[in-house]
Amino acid sequence: MIVRGTLMFSGDKSISHRALMLAALCNGESCISNLSTGTDVQSTRKCLEACGIKIREDGHDVIVKGGTFSDPSKPLNCGNSGTTTRLLLGLLAGQGINAKFVGDDSLSSRPMNRILDPLSQMGLKSESNAGKLPITIYKSDLSGIQYKSPVASAQVKSAVIFAGLGASGTTFVTEPTLSRNHTEKMLAGLGADISVNELTTTISKLISPLSPFELSVPGDPSTAAFFAAAAALVPNSEIILNRVLANPTRTGFFAALEKMGAGMECLKQWNEGGETVGNLKIFQKPLNAISIEEVNIPKLVDEIPILAILATQANGKTEISGAGELRVKECDRIRAICENLQNMGSGITEKKDGFIIEGPEQLKGAFIKTKNDHRIAMAFTIAGFISDGPMILDNPECVDISFPEFFTYVQKFEKQ
Repeated sequence: MIVRGTLMFSGDKSISHRALMLAALCNGESCISNLSTGTDVQSTRKCLEACGIKIREDGHDVIVKGGTFSDPSKPLNCGNSGTTTRLLLGLLAGQGINAKFVGDDSLSSRPMNRILDPLSQMGLKSESNAGKLPITIYKSDLSGIQYKSPVASAQVKSAVIFAGLGASGTTFVTEPTLSRNHTEKMLAGLGADISVNELTTTISKLISPLSPFELSVPGDPSTAAFFAAAAALVPNSEIILNRVLANPTRTGFFAALEKMGAGMECLKQWNEGGETVGNLKIFQKPLNAISIEEVNIPKLVDEIPILAILATQANGKTEISGAGELRVKECDRIRAICENLQNMGSGITEKKDGFIIEGPEQLKGAFIKTKNDHRIAMAFTIAGFISDGPMILDNPECVDISFPEFFTYVQKFEKQ
């Protein structure tokens, strides 16, 4: 197999969630093209529609008619999407909505106090299952606070910002290191009273609705990472990734890939809708081990499963530290990475907040327990490109959470 071709991807998942939510705050119709096709983003859409927001398709575009939110008549089903849950908790709290949030078994096991705590400080009245779903929020008068987040989390930051749009006074949120900043960029572009000073974001209450907008969502770099890794792993491979989001808070994987020695060339880069977008060429070269520490994690947290696959083929000892956040993702990703790589013959060593891999290693085909986690499923599918023997996934359909077209792209390379 050789990985060659030019690829474009559906819209970035993080921006897609936020585009739908911000369009709901606008006075009139916004047009969003290249929206993520993943089921997580569909969960956000359905929840907004249940709150009275009108959303429809117009060809390949999605039209959102912003307006007044209303209390949903039944629980908001967030499916598997932590982003849907956490951001909507802030958004709907700020809009004075009574709502109950539910989700699947995986989502229902994930911690939500990191959102509920600052929202409670702002005045939100809520009930939860010991800090987990189901969660019910009640119409409350919110006031701005100065919140210092203990974790670098774009979901926490965005939830507080969204709540601040409906809170009296001014809201400040500070994080320990910079997490992805799409919410801040998009709100600034729409004219909201928001400012960023190093690690502190300041937001004031919306005096009037935002103005409608048109947005073409850039390709998702977290999705592109899997195919960039494939090109970096398979001899004589080369791919071009077109129109991929290049926001500096999202390029940690590509920086790590370049540091490992993979061939990489930025063909073109430009600004679009307040975000940096680019075309990138990736090609195979010998890989070397690297170390990734806590300060790097926010910029590549979603790509650590595929980085683990790359590490098995790198010369030397790769060590990931400070990634304890992976224990409370869609599954315990650290455990899932270690168990599956061990089944493939890797000598990976599990740590509390990461793992150590000594490479290069010859991986063998295996039965992969995805834990219903899309990024585990995609990472180990790519591992199959270099394994000795076939890979069998227990639940390949879980890739639909972020990228339903994943296996269509994979099949293009399998036929080469």
